[in-house]
Amino acid sequence: MTMTAVRPVHPVRQLLAASVGNAVEWYDWYAYTFLATYIAGQVFPKGADNSLVPLLSTFAVFAVGFFMRPVGGLIMGAVADRHGRRAALTVTILVMGGSSLLVGITPTYAAVGVLAPVVLVLARLLQGLSVGGEFAASTTFLVESAGPGRRGLFSSFQYVSTSIGQLVASGVAALLVSTLGEDQMDGWGWRVPFLVGALLSLVGFWIRQGAQETHSAQPRQRPGLFDALRRYPRQSLLICGITAGGTLAYYTWTSYLPTYAELNTGMDKSDALLVGTVSLAFFALLQPVGGLLSDRFGRKPLLLVFGLGFAVSSVPLLHALTGSIASLLLVQCAGMVLLTGFTSISAAVNAEVFPARVRAAGIGFPYSLTVALFGGTAPYMGTLFKEWGRSGLFPWYVAVLCLVSSAVYLRLPESAHRELER
Repeated sequence: MTMTAVRPVHPVRQLLAASVGNAVEWYDWYAYTFLATYIAGQVFPKGADNSLVPLLSTFAVFAVGFFMRPVGGLIMGAVADRHGRRAALTVTILVMGGSSLLVGITPTYAAVGVLAPVVLVLARLLQGLSVGGEFAASTTFLVESAGPGRRGLFSSFQYVSTSIGQLVASGVAALLVSTLGEDQMDGWGWRVPFLVGALLSLVGFWIRQGAQETHSAQPRQRPGLFDALRRYPRQSLLICGITAGGTLAYYTWTSYLPTYAELNTGMDKSDALLVGTVSLAFFALLQPVGGLLSDRFGRKPLLLVFGLGFAVSSVPLLHALTGSIASLLLVQCAGMVLLTGFTSISAAVNAEVFPARVRAAGIGFPYSLTVALFGGTAPYMGTLFKEWGRSGLFPWYVAVLCLVSSAVYLRLPESAHRELER
């Protein structure tokens, strides 16, 4: 035997440990996104003489986090495979708490010069490392904690908790902006969510200490860092194919769509953000429904509804935006219904591809790499098409990539009713 696997006695406690920690992780990640303009104003001031400053600004805000996610998926995935899922989950939430604290206490450029953006880049590196590792560890932990016939349901809480973290970060940022003056936000207000995030990470750490381990490798049989890639190259490529269309559609519909509506229809920014918030809450409620349906009818039907649905409807849906609240709400909610076919079960589908010995690292690296290449670049690609005067091509870009993933889903063996390989 190369490992031992124990089915948890208290699956609900396991679900809570994974979900709360994941929500805290994504709260910290999205808080940075919502407050990036305030951070940039203090850490990367306009007209700075040092040529390194604008370069570091661009690198920190747009690239560092996503660049580090595949690295985090590989390293923390290997930790989860070698030392247990709970050990990796403990490390990721402590790293995220530390990086959130580091953002909150980052000095201004006026105080320390170029050291300020260096500190912020370091914090963003750690955030990306943590988020990439969190997905690898929590995905395997959630699915391995599920009872018979419940892997899809447990899988769905990956995106329930992600959405909750995003909603809380948005709410905290909106509350601060509405209650504090511009000078207060620029001076100290933007730091508050990150200090709160550091405290929440300690709460998540405490909750995770009560979780039960789901996988323990024998010391002499622990996998190497690249074992999953070396021994399972086909499965690694399969994760990329499964994820490509889904991550592009996810970031387009949950993050970029309000901005897309502003750029292409002239919709008011506050109205677009309000619709985005309502739609995200609706999306979170849909996830357990998708997970339960997959446990009953299988993973492939839901994946194909998502992939083919987006391949057919992306262009008409995005062209249906008129600038009204009603049109954006309808388009965003319709897309999220289809998107649930991917998000609610992606953790289960990914976990069912690899054996337990290399499951976390096997999922973590190819998944996070694909997210960085296609999900993280969705806003950039949408804006780039707009700048080229070809904004109508972006919906086709989404449709084609979802069609490519649909071809992968067609060839994917059904795994919902198989015993999870341990």
